[in-house]
Amino acid sequence: MSGKAPGEIHVGIGGWSYDPWRETFYPKGVSKARELEYVGQHLTGTEINATFYGRQKPASFAKWRDMVPDGFKFALKGSRYCTNRKNLAEAGESVTNFVEQGIVELGDRLGPINWQLAATKKFDPDEIAQFLALLPERQDGLPLRHAIEPRHESFGDPAFVDLVRKAGVAVVLADSPKYPAFEEAAEAGPFVYARLQNARSEIEQGYPDAELGHWAARARAWSKSGRDVSLFFINGAKERAPAAAMALIGKL
Repeated sequence: MSGKAPGEIHVGIGGWSYDPWRETFYPKGVSKARELEYVGQHLTGTEINATFYGRQKPASFAKWRDMVPDGFKFALKGSRYCTNRKNLAEAGESVTNFVEQGIVELGDRLGPINWQLAATKKFDPDEIAQFLALLPERQDGLPLRHAIEPRHESFGDPAFVDLVRKAGVAVVLADSPKYPAFEEAAEAGPFVYARLQNARSEIEQGYPDAELGHWAARARAWSKSGRDVSLFFINGAKERAPAAAMALIGKL
């Protein structure tokens, strides 16, 4: 038994604006301007992908913050200008630009930042160590938590586990038909960040009930170890993501 207090568990989807969700998730009468508010009423987190593609305004982060309840968390995708480059060790200026764009406006609703690497990026211990050293612990006094999502099999290396453990950075666990999961590295992290990408369109809740039960059991075990847990239903049969998230929340 762990003597630590249980960690928080946040379950959600990617973003909140996706037209098919107007058929499978949002009731008639919910305007696009109120979609995030509806997400906040039914889920406990979301991963913002827009931050991967471009800089957002402080006012946007503040608006998003005010549309969701206490306890809701926004995970952010780190900028592609930081992660889609030949040498990650040279991303310092881009990392600074990312954390200074106004993310602190999210306040206590700011969840982890996911630095998703290109699928072609291979593991180089020195390069990854230098990149991890660029990730700040705080921005304007607000604590930041970082996760890295490698997608090349070469990261299945004990040296990578050692690097992220020393840096205090989590490793994203991908439940994906396309990318490796890096279970050992993800299990070693200070918090758990899972991206579930195996939803099936023919199943109304995306995942079979037994698989959702499996993820619920894992989430509870991670939480009991004192770690916060973020689980996002991403891609796969994306139209089923909200139903999958709500079904998992029901099991928790």
